[in-house]
Parts: sequence; C-alpha cells; structure tokens
Amino acid sequence: MGHLGHLKAEYHDLVSRLSTGSVGLPEPKSDEARRGWAEILEILYTPEEAALASRLPVLPASLGAIAKRVGMSTDALAPRLDAMASKGLVMDLVQPRTGKTRYLLAPPVVGFFEFSMMRAHDSIPKKRIARALDSYTHGDDTFAREVFAGDTVIGRTLVHETALTENTLPDVLDWERATSIIGDARSVAVAFCYCRHKAEHLERRCDAPMENCLSVDGGADFVIRREFGRSVDKREAMELLLESRESGLVQIADNVQQRPTYICNCCGCCCGQLSAINEFDLPAVNPSGFCAASDPARCKGCSKCSRACPVAAISMLPKRVGASRKNTLEPSVDEDRCIGCGVCVQACGKRKAMAMVRRAKPPKVPLNVIERTVRTALEKGRLPHLLFDQGASRGSRFLNLAVQAICALPLAERALATEALRSRFVRFAVGSIKSPVYPGSAT
Repeated sequence: MGHLGHLKAEYHDLVSRLSTGSVGLPEPKSDEARRGWAEILEILYTPEEAALASRLPVLPASLGAIAKRVGMSTDALAPRLDAMASKGLVMDLVQPRTGKTRYLLAPPVVGFFEFSMMRAHDSIPKKRIARALDSYTHGDDTFAREVFAGDTVIGRTLVHETALTENTLPDVLDWERATSIIGDARSVAVAFCYCRHKAEHLERRCDAPMENCLSVDGGADFVIRREFGRSVDKREAMELLLESRESGLVQIADNVQQRPTYICNCCGCCCGQLSAINEFDLPAVNPSGFCAASDPARCKGCSKCSRACPVAAISMLPKRVGASRKNTLEPSVDEDRCIGCGVCVQACGKRKAMAMVRRAKPPKVPLNVIERTVRTALEKGRLPHLLFDQGASRGSRFLNLAVQAICALPLAERALATEALRSRFVRFAVGSIKSPVYPGSAT
C-alpha cells in the first residue's frame, strides 16, 4: 500500500482495520481507481469518524465492550455510534428477544457502499459518491478481486421458481426458494437498488425497477430503523419478487442456508456482482443448484435466451439442417458460467425450449454466516485475526461456533485452517470432533 501515505493518518488506520474483515477496501493500482478510493473515504467519513472506526470491531460487540476497547465512556460513545449508524458506517443490531444492541464496523459490501445510495435524499452528495464508487470499482480489478476472487462469495443465485417444472419443484429446498425466505421472515424491508441508483447518477441506468432491494429479519430491522428503506408486508414483498422475475432480473440472496438477510433483484448492466462476471470474468455469484439446458426439438433459433442472459452464458451456434442452404442457430450453454437464474426460460416463453435442470455437482453453500465468515477468512489468510482479535469480543460462544465451522470444512481446508491458527486448542478440537454433514452442503 505504497500510496496510503497520501491519505490522512485516520484514513490510513481505517483502511488497515477494514482489511481485517471479510471484505476490505484495498488500495487499487490505477490512478483513476485510487482517486475514487480516496474520495469514498473522505466523502463518507469525517477524520474523527475514521479515527473511531479504525478501532471498532468488525464483528458485533456490546457498547460496553467497545467502550473499553476504545477508551471512552459508554455515555460519550453511544451518540457517536448512533450518528455513524445513521450514515451506514456502523451497524447496530438489536436482538429481538432481549432488546440488547451490538455494534460492528460496516464493511464496504454488503455495507456502507449500499447504504450510501439507498436513500434518495440525505447529506451524502449522490453524484459525487456515485462517480467515486464507479472509479474505484471499475477503474481496475483490485476491489472486484477482494470481493469476488475467492471460492466463498457474498451472494448466491436463487433460481426463478416460475422457471421450474411441476416435477422439479417438490425437490427444491426451502433455502433455495425466494418465496420461502420471504414467507419465513419475521420482518421485511424494501429499499432502492444501490446499483441502479448509482447508475442513475452516472446517467446510465437501465429501465428495470428501482425500489426492489429486499432485506429480511435483522437486515430489515436495521434498514427500517435507520430509514434506508421502508417496511413492507409479505404480500407486497411477494409481488416485488414476481415483478422482478417478469422484468428479467436475477434474484441473488445471502450466500448462506440459514438466516439470509437480503434478496437483491439484479440486472446484468448495473449490478456490481454481475458486472464482476461480465467485466472481470470472476465467479462473483455462487450459482443456484440448477443450470440452463435447451431442447433442440423445440428451439427455433430465435436467440431470445442468449440476448436475455445476464452473464452471457448462452451462445448461438450455427447448425446445418437438411434441404436448406442456410444454417439455423441453436443455443449452447456454458455450464461453468451459467449462474442458474432462470431468466432465459422466461425469455423463451411459451415455446419452452429452455429449461432448468439440476446440476450434477451442487455448489457449496455455507450453512450460516459463521461458516461463511470462517471460509472467507481462511481463503484470505485472515483466520487467526478473526478468532483471536475480533473473536475475543464475542466470548466463548462465538469461538465454539467458529471451531465447529472449521470442523465442518473438507479435510484439506481444515488442515489449512489448523496450520493458519497454529493453536494447540484448535488442533485438538479439529482432531477430536467429527465433521457434521450439513444438508445441501458439499462434503
């Protein structure tokens, strides 16, 4: 990070703190991206906020624990955290049953990037932050690789349930269904799509609906409490899901089986996750358990499926036919690139030449946020910090859950985790606990 010296010390420390979390804010390579990177920090954080943020935990902790950590009284700290939470720089998570609040430093994504554009009007200069975000995320591939280059990514595709046949639907697990996530939710919120709102201020927004970014349960509580969006009932949320499918949008949820916190409705042109696939050729979204397949007997070569695919996974190839001097066209699906969304099935329409079929090898989907966090930290070489620096503020329960997640890893990854930690305790736990097999997870 040779150019960090151009930032004020407070921002230098903040970048260092963010780099210990699941998603950091690394210094980019190109001058354009570097200017955007520095401007994001200066727009969103005052120097005083950056100084405080650089000392906050990246995992939830109580007000008392944070006050002790930063050397402030709880009375002095609480209003500062409250003001930063209203800007989306800190997340305050309220336990519904006990009412106890825990705080954590918001990551860039899913975090302060999205919150900066979720409101139509606030103190953040929208056009300026949109330009800075665009320069940083598209000026080079540094941030895209920070977020999307590992095996464990933030989001996973939810196949369009309307793209499945009656024979297929009974085999779909609840955590694979957008309708089940909404149906089981305690609370639901809707907000502006960060990506399309940003694109609007850059004068290149598409015609897809703007207000369709859904949050559930703890995520919804935060969005509603901090007025980043509005509360909706389940009926309206289900209508938004259907409208988004009819608009040819991809539904992307938290990459966990249990307690996902959001469902995005994404387009291939504006979405940051899908653009990482299209622009940088990164596996930015965990695919659904389905893949697109064509039926040559029904296909007429119209290419609607290929033109609708948000990640350009369908090519139209020439095919010779008898008694004709001209070739016809037929779709060829790149199964490695296909994210299993089902948009192509809807585009095909009544001809039903496209269908969604189960993948031979199901994608790995972490059971919960703890497992995903451990996997991500391991892939980025941040596991020791996660457990021994950040984990200390969470107590023994978090450490126990984290060790369970390590024990659930495949053998090779478990060995890497043990080596990374160099802890007698973890080596003992890994050697003595059998790995549980989670439904739907690869073993």
